[in-house]
Amino acid sequence: MGIEISAIRPGAASAGGTRAAAGTASFAECLRAASGRADEEKKTDLGGIFREAAARYGVPENLLKAVAKAESGFRADAVSRCGAQGIMQLMPSTAASLGVTDSFDPGQNILGGAKYLGGLLRSYGGDEKLALAAYNAGSGNVKKYGGIPPFKETQSYVRKVLAWAGGPLPAEAPQTASAPGTGISGAPGAGAVAAGAPVPLPEFSEEDFRRFVGLYIQQMEQDAADAAEKDKKPDRV
Repeated sequence: MGIEISAIRPGAASAGGTRAAAGTASFAECLRAASGRADEEKKTDLGGIFREAAARYGVPENLLKAVAKAESGFRADAVSRCGAQGIMQLMPSTAASLGVTDSFDPGQNILGGAKYLGGLLRSYGGDEKLALAAYNAGSGNVKKYGGIPPFKETQSYVRKVLAWAGGPLPAEAPQTASAPGTGISGAPGAGAVAAGAPVPLPEFSEEDFRRFVGLYIQQMEQDAADAAEKDKKPDRV
């Protein structure tokens, strides 16, 4: 990676240069801490994207988040059986019409989904039920049936999204594979699944790695200081 770990000092790994700070769980603990902070920052950024997209296209923020939760569980790498992609599950043709060039980029995908959902809301005079039905099953089916199509999945989808939109809904990526969504497919049952069934390990940027090294060094120094302090105290008989 070309990273210079200049913060590591020779005396940091031992107390008085003799007692090693090894044998503790500090490495694993620091790894989890660094990973957790990186994930938290990504969640915060995702929330900002939802706010911007909702404001730009006149979509209630919680409704937009609820659709994302139903579609992909906030997974940027989700791909449905029919090819819908990303957090908002955009079909490639739909994404192209919305100006989205990379459906796996959360910013582009959420903005594209918000633009599409906003257009549906305007088309149906602000009727969220019809807009959601069209998002799930396609506008053609809404027109064909004169309302929410009689598809069990679509009817369940509309109820579920509206229920989620009615309460607090943070934008968070799940720790396990998300429940399937449907995507903008024009037909029910698209079902989003994570690309590669196992949950991927966190991807560390250079900044994440630097933060991790700093945390690890701090823990090593604290272990060494604790050990040195313990050595100063006489053993009780």
